[in-house]
Amino acid sequence: MISIEHLTKSYGKFKALDDISLNFERGQTISLLGPNGSGKTTLIKSILGLVIPEQGIIRINGTEIKTQFAYRSQIGYMPQIGRYPDNMTVGQVINMLKEIRKDCKQYDEELIHGLGIPGFLNKTMRSLSGGTRQKVSACLAFLFSPDIFILDEPTAGLDPVSSEFLKDKIAKERANGKLILITSHVLSDVEDITSHIVYLQDGHLMFYKTVEELRQQTGEEKLNKVIASIMQKEMPKTIYAQ
Repeated sequence: MISIEHLTKSYGKFKALDDISLNFERGQTISLLGPNGSGKTTLIKSILGLVIPEQGIIRINGTEIKTQFAYRSQIGYMPQIGRYPDNMTVGQVINMLKEIRKDCKQYDEELIHGLGIPGFLNKTMRSLSGGTRQKVSACLAFLFSPDIFILDEPTAGLDPVSSEFLKDKIAKERANGKLILITSHVLSDVEDITSHIVYLQDGHLMFYKTVEELRQQTGEEKLNKVIASIMQKEMPKTIYAQ
C-alpha cells in the first residue's frame, strides 16, 4: 500500500533519513518509534508530501507520489498539535473541511459522537482545552473514511475514556483493512493496537518487525520492556531489518 525505497533527506549536514526502505500493507497498525531527532517526523512529512527528499521513491498503491497531490485524499492525518483558526467554532471548522472535501459522499462521524463533540460545536477553537482540540483533530482524521491513517501522538492529552474510545476505533479500522501509522512516546498507549514496529535512530532504520517477532526475540511481553531490551542488548551490535 505504501512502498518506500532508499529514502534520504538531509537538512544541511544533518541527515534526517538515511537510505530508508519500507513496505506497509493494509490491515497493519505500525508504531513509528525512536528518540527525538530520529527521523520519525521527517518520514511522516515525506509521505504527506510536506517534505521533499533528495533521494528515494515513495509509492502509494503503486503510484509514485512525487508531483502528485490527489493521493492525499486517501490519508487521514492527525497532527500532534492541531492548528485551526482561533475565531472559528468547532462546527465551522468541520463544515469548512466538508466543503473542501466535496469528493467524499459519506462521512464517518463515529468519533464526533463518541468523543462528545456535539457539545462543543458552538465553542471557538480559541476557547478549547488541549485535550478537546485533540479530540477535534481525531474526528477530522477519521471523518472522510480514508484508507490510510497517520496519527502523531494520538492519545496525548486525552482523558482515559476518550483514549480508550479512540484506540477501539483504530482497532476497528485496522480490522476493516485500513493501514494505520502511529507515533507515540507512551508505549503502553499503543501496545494493544500495534501489529508492527518501525524503530528509527539517527535517521537509520534499526528494525521493522512484528510485535510477536520482537517478543520472541527478547523474551519480554510488555512493549516498553521489549524495546528497552533491544536498545540495551542488541542495537550497539547490529542493525535489524525485516
